[in-house]
This record gives sequence, C-alpha cells and structure tokens, in this order.
Amino acid sequence: MEDQVCPRCRTTKYRNPSLKLMVNVCGHSLCESCVDLLFLKGSGSCPECNVPLRRSNFRVQLFEDPVVEKEVDIRKRVLKDYNKKEEDFSTLEEFNDYLEEIEEIIFNLTNGINTIETNKRIDQYKKENRDTIMKNKMKVGRTEMELEELLEIEKQMDEVGLKWSLKSCWKLKSRWTRSGKWIKFERRSKRRERR
Repeated sequence: MEDQVCPRCRTTKYRNPSLKLMVNVCGHSLCESCVDLLFLKGSGSCPECNVPLRRSNFRVQLFEDPVVEKEVDIRKRVLKDYNKKEEDFSTLEEFNDYLEEIEEIIFNLTNGINTIETNKRIDQYKKENRDTIMKNKMKVGRTEMELEELLEIEKQMDEVGLKWSLKSCWKLKSRWTRSGKWIKFERRSKRRERR
C-alpha cells in the first residue's frame, strides 16, 4: 500500500484512500486526476519515460506492481495471435518449444529487450499462420459463447433457487410465529445479547 504513489503529483494511498491509479502501455501509473489533467489538451506523454500516451489506453491498475500490469497486458496481446493448442503439434517437444518462444517474446517486450526484432518476429508469425490463428479464434469464440450460455443458465437457476429459499424462510417464519416458537426464539436471543 505504501508503494501506491502517483509519480506526477506524489499523492499516496495513505493521504487519499480513494486514490485510483491508472496504468498505460508503458507500464507506468498515474492517478486518475493526473490522467484527466494530462489529456485536457488532447495528448500527453508519460512523466517517467516520455512515451506518447493515449487516453483510451489508460485503465485502472489491478495489480500493485505496474510491471506485473504491463506483463499481463503484453501476455494478453501476444496470446491473441499465439493461440495454438497442444493438439496442433505432432510432438510434445514441439509444443514446449512453442510455449518457450511465447515466454521469450513476452519477456523481451516486458523488459524492453530487442523490441523491434521481437515485434518483427510477431508480425512474421502472424503472416505465416494467419489461417490457423483465425481458426483457433473461431474455436475460442464458440467455446466462450457456450460458457456464457452455461453461466446464464446457472445464474437463472441460482435466482430461482434463491427465490425458493426466501419463500421457504418466510413460510417457516410464519409457521413459527403462529405457533409461538418464533416469539420464544426472539426472547432467548435477546437474553443472550444482554449477557
């Protein structure tokens, strides 16, 4: 918590508990107020590394460490295209080499190592594997749709179950009230609270 400081205005989470840090593609964070001030004129650059920034790329920082935030963003971006599964390879060794290549790309981009060559490598991969990438994206899309449908059904079942549970509680309470058990129960509870 003590590390959560806006580098521009030096506001801390301690002084302002409602402080929202926002992060951009460079991995450095700013508080929400500084982001708003920075983009009053339309564009701005990072106060720490001078990378040109866009307002639309800022989002609320989820992790305490901005470097982790940057790595997660890069990982999501890379895995959108590097989306092959184990069954797409003839051997486990080929699949493991593929996974190591992905991790090397993510590491390079996160730490600013050979970024130009790494981005060229990604572009080359996209060109060579365009059909496979699209096919796997379609599979993921279908799977996500099926999962969303299942979640919606589960949500509906939970709502129905909750309504049923509430009805059961009210019925039980009304039965207890009529029989006098509820009144006795309340008296016992109040006696315990007094002690």
